[in-house]
Amino acid sequence: MNNPSHPVLRSGVLLGLIALLGTGLLAGVNELTHERILEQEKNRVLQQLNAIVPLASYNNNLLEDVIEIEDEVFFHHPESLTVYRARMDGRPVAVLMNVLATDGYNGDIRLLAGIDSSGVVLGVRVLSHRETPGLGDPIDIEKSDWILGFTHRSLLNTQTKDWAVKRDGGQFDQFTGATISPRAVVNAVHNTLLYFAANQQLLFETMPEREGRDDH
Repeated sequence: MNNPSHPVLRSGVLLGLIALLGTGLLAGVNELTHERILEQEKNRVLQQLNAIVPLASYNNNLLEDVIEIEDEVFFHHPESLTVYRARMDGRPVAVLMNVLATDGYNGDIRLLAGIDSSGVVLGVRVLSHRETPGLGDPIDIEKSDWILGFTHRSLLNTQTKDWAVKRDGGQFDQFTGATISPRAVVNAVHNTLLYFAANQQLLFETMPEREGRDDH
């Protein structure tokens, strides 16, 4: 058995080499896949951001000009929120805030709300939700254009009492058989505008970043 030419020993060595080679190949594939997944995620986020803030309106790197905020007074939850800042030659253009409506019918509704430097909503999109298909899911742009009703709204052109669904005396439509989902989104967008008005300087505070835009 000590003879290196013995069939059992040769088979063991061969299996060991195959296992070692397989482990190396798997590690290499995982590394390549990981980088590809990160790149795909980066592109997906940029597509979401650019659906609200057009490419031509800014020239900084949106994925690097980012801050995290927390404020339970305005957002009613302790989770930190990501804010992307769009600038043109260093001047503030807009913020894109990844906010959370915690009072959806079936749980949290995650939103992306874009607000320009004058406090006007550029657009709102639902990023994720678990609302009931056919009832609450018209909040999603793929199901209806209801979410577009926030575009161009601001605290100046929409009074506080009007930031509600029509059933509650406001200006926003509810859905047939479903009021909770749109009510949650309206409240979240309104609270985001209120936060922006109270913290605009903080939101646009400058930070170190690479020169030019290299995220495209």
